[in-house]
Amino acid sequence: MYIAIGIVVVLLLIVIGLYNSLIVKKNAVDNAFFSMDVMLKKRHDLIPLLVDTVKGYMQHEKELLTRLTEMRQQFDRSRQSVNENIKLENQFDALLQQVRVQVEHYPTLKASDNFLKLQGAINEAEEQLAASRRYYNTAVNDYHNGIMTFPSSIIASMAGMGRKDYFSAAAEDKAVPSITIN
Repeated sequence: MYIAIGIVVVLLLIVIGLYNSLIVKKNAVDNAFFSMDVMLKKRHDLIPLLVDTVKGYMQHEKELLTRLTEMRQQFDRSRQSVNENIKLENQFDALLQQVRVQVEHYPTLKASDNFLKLQGAINEAEEQLAASRRYYNTAVNDYHNGIMTFPSSIIASMAGMGRKDYFSAAAEDKAVPSITIN
């Protein structure tokens, strides 16, 4: 009788340990996302400064700047799921990349002291964001390993724990750049 009770207690402790381990991994993903969210907020706060600085130079690209501002406001208003925020942020990255490409056509803008300082601040925010994304993806990978390996996968499915999206490079960022030397 004591052996049966002992076995049940041991199995219960194993289940509790596995469940707690999964909760720790899930919380690590949430923590990584919210740390990254702080970096995204910092970058989004710099966008109005970028738009204001660039506006005078880029009269022909007003539509692009307007879309960038609208998307920033959409992100601020949205409090969607992590996966939806990741998709929105990838769209924002692609738009910001288009602005960077357009800046290349304005040598006086690139030489502006205000623009150079702002560009430095945005580059610093981008580096911090890249580090946050790597940390987030590592946490997601660890979480996926936890919910997909046996026997914790059984507990994860009973607890309704599902997959999370990774942050990945936008399709434009994956393309091989063309380099021409004149």
